[in-house]
Amino acid sequence: MLEDCTHGVNAFGAETRAQWCESANAGRDKPTLRETPGMTRFALRAEQIFDGERVFDENVVLVDGGKVVGVGRQVPSDWAVREVPGGTILPGLIDAHVHLTADGGAGALDRLGVSPAEAATSEYAEAIGATIEQSLRTHLAAGVTTVRDLGDPHDAVLRWRSAATSGPSAPTAVGSGTGSGLPSVVASGAPLTSVRGHCWAFGAEVSGPDEMRAAVHLRADRGADVIKIMASGGVLTPGTDTMSPQFTLEELKAAVDAAHEHGLPITAHAHALTAVRQALQAGVDGIEHCTCLTPAGAALDDELGRALAASGIAICGTLGSDRSIVVPPAVLELVAKAGIGEAILQEAVRRLYAAGVRLVAGSDGGIGPAKPHGLLPATLAEYVEAGIPPVAALTAGTSTAADALRVRKGRIRPGADADLLVVPGNPTEDITTLATPTAVYLAGEDVTPGASVAR
Repeated sequence: MLEDCTHGVNAFGAETRAQWCESANAGRDKPTLRETPGMTRFALRAEQIFDGERVFDENVVLVDGGKVVGVGRQVPSDWAVREVPGGTILPGLIDAHVHLTADGGAGALDRLGVSPAEAATSEYAEAIGATIEQSLRTHLAAGVTTVRDLGDPHDAVLRWRSAATSGPSAPTAVGSGTGSGLPSVVASGAPLTSVRGHCWAFGAEVSGPDEMRAAVHLRADRGADVIKIMASGGVLTPGTDTMSPQFTLEELKAAVDAAHEHGLPITAHAHALTAVRQALQAGVDGIEHCTCLTPAGAALDDELGRALAASGIAICGTLGSDRSIVVPPAVLELVAKAGIGEAILQEAVRRLYAAGVRLVAGSDGGIGPAKPHGLLPATLAEYVEAGIPPVAALTAGTSTAADALRVRKGRIRPGADADLLVVPGNPTEDITTLATPTAVYLAGEDVTPGASVAR
């Protein structure tokens, strides 16, 4: 009797499925092949696979031409094998909230407050490009193969990505990567904010529906994949208030309508309870942080939780920090004044999960020493610490995030990009195994220095 090859069905048609099934069963009793240098196809075999939604018994992933072409139990007779004894294969992680232009040092955001004239110079482009690429390398080392940048000065990430992907062989699809062995980048450009509002120095201050629409059109023309709007104040911009909205409902609706006119999703930074309610009413596609703050504390009630869940919008909880860092008293004072601490963030995620919302995971990486790049494994561990089951946390950092970012990633299934992560043990039982990746693959290429996959 033939093996069940259901997972071999893919976008290339029934013939490929039949070939996979025939090869898998024909090679049942044949020895494992050694890898031949230069081969573009291979089988990756581990103890188990987490496919972005569940863990299952099939333990072989077939990769050809940068794509996953089959998932099963057996290796076709003419395929090279890469063994991962005792490990788990899962999709490359997706960090849905980062700031690539921020270097993670003290005062990282303050250093990004440059003038439009300075931002237009070649010297600035070179310097900020080096920061972006270093940030991406740090994410890659942590097993993150796709990031969503949600705010930079003067659309610096959009400009960098345009330069990095220019040329006849450059990738063009959203989130398709830079072609340089770095993670794929989904980007918003400068976030839309009120006059002297949160992150105003990034260069996208707006007032009124007309300016809002114009700012969205400009980001779309510059190649943004998503629009980011600051619906409330933030922690690190003096003079703004996390508990107050920054825009009227009319302004938010203008931004949403303009974004959707371009076929773009729009996500709202919202700490204030009023801002969360306004963003939901305006029809945004996502909400960042979603702490639902009031002067009396966090206030996500059952009614709002049900409404957020029913809307289907993606809620990005930004847990995770480097707990080895001693946070300066001045920063602690800012956090306390803003009403946002680790306990508040964890409670928000716990309540959101209980309400059944569509959770994605983002680290807010880059904004300071306690929030460096490459933090997503810690973010997912804190999801579990907050009471989220490990499988749900992993889903938030893979398949659900991929859906929110509208990228063909985050799942291991035929036709998907072969962005893969290999970790020891089973992260659905012990999420901390994500902190020690064995290997990382981008489009089927092993890009982790010193990867210990047996060849």
